[in-house]
Amino acid sequence: MHCDPRFSRVREVFERHFADGEELGAAFAVYQDGELVVDLWDGVADRNTGRPWERDTPAFAYSCTKAVTATVLLQLAERGLVDVSAPVAEVWPEFAARGKAAITVEHLLTHQSGLPVLEEPVPVEEFEDQAAIAARLAGQEPLWEPGTAHGYHALTYGFLVGEVIRRVTGKSVGELVAAEIAGPLGLEMWVGAPDDVIPRTARLKAAERPQALKVTEAGAAPTGEGAAPTGAGPTTTGAGPAATGAGPAATGAGEGGQGRPDDLIAAMTRAALDPQSLMNRALGNPAMHRVQGGANNPVILRAGWPAAGLVTTARGLAGFYRSLAAGDILRPETLRDATRTRVNGPDRVLLLDTAFGLGYMRPSLTFLMPSGSAFGHSGMGGSIGLGDPERGLGIAYVMNKMANALSGNLRGIRLVEAVYQSL
Repeated sequence: MHCDPRFSRVREVFERHFADGEELGAAFAVYQDGELVVDLWDGVADRNTGRPWERDTPAFAYSCTKAVTATVLLQLAERGLVDVSAPVAEVWPEFAARGKAAITVEHLLTHQSGLPVLEEPVPVEEFEDQAAIAARLAGQEPLWEPGTAHGYHALTYGFLVGEVIRRVTGKSVGELVAAEIAGPLGLEMWVGAPDDVIPRTARLKAAERPQALKVTEAGAAPTGEGAAPTGAGPTTTGAGPAATGAGPAATGAGEGGQGRPDDLIAAMTRAALDPQSLMNRALGNPAMHRVQGGANNPVILRAGWPAAGLVTTARGLAGFYRSLAAGDILRPETLRDATRTRVNGPDRVLLLDTAFGLGYMRPSLTFLMPSGSAFGHSGMGGSIGLGDPERGLGIAYVMNKMANALSGNLRGIRLVEAVYQSL
């Protein structure tokens, strides 16, 4: 392990999490101005076998994937292969059906398309057939007028953006990440884990069910070993319970009053308990828990869902943001435009305020950052990846002890705060 003395505070926080029993296995990495200043790991990768967490142990990072997928599309935009402001139907004609002809690629990237749910359950045999899942979305109509509101497209984001990428290039997001980003930069990250990576991937331990609400981060999925959460929502901490349940919905931002914090908490509680809430429908289909072991199953690790399919080490994900901030993946002007906040406010799916640029999270109640110049994406259970060009930072945290979505994961936030306090 390595920690520059200037960041000793970070190491203290990391070690305290283990001493206090908050972690099972985890890793945290920080690049500053291109230099790896923090590279920490500890604990066990698999509590059943006692396999230790090693320097090269990757973990399934849920929605941290979304920022990587957005970056692939933005690379294509830089090359003139995709026009972000143009209708999706220009490259995917079938998508125009049922009132979707005016939906733009930007609407997909900013969660404004009104397609946060798959209306019909996706069979397990389709889990690795992303084009088939995308075809289901092409046949649906939006739940709200596209461009008039935003709501977290927890899983559909990836099938939508990924299909645009496939239509333009003939390749999957995972193939392009390997060829255009991870391979050339030597990053330990995969959108869809290769067979030789799967055995050394950390085994997730699902969050325990909260006492007040008998649901997990994925709604009604069972908890415990072999039942990793099924959704793909961002971790929410500090401002109340996280809105990462699993089921259809509904009424959108007005699902219950939001005039006061207690009204919002009550609305979120109702949504988490209602299997037909928009929150639960958006987070629970395709349902990972339908395969043995949930997100630990090779089918899920290999599938490479572009919204929740990233397998990465902390060093690999931090290196991705280091390279973004340095202009090695996208031109600086492209990144500046992509991280400009496009939507900000009540989220029709998560109910809390969310903020997004072109696929990247911006500081909000669901992405609590010490700096307004930070961008990135969190993943369900607590994983975090972020960049901060103004400070030359690339930061990532991955772990296998999933946080309870209704209380959030403060571990990653504490570590990020310690980095900024050390600057």
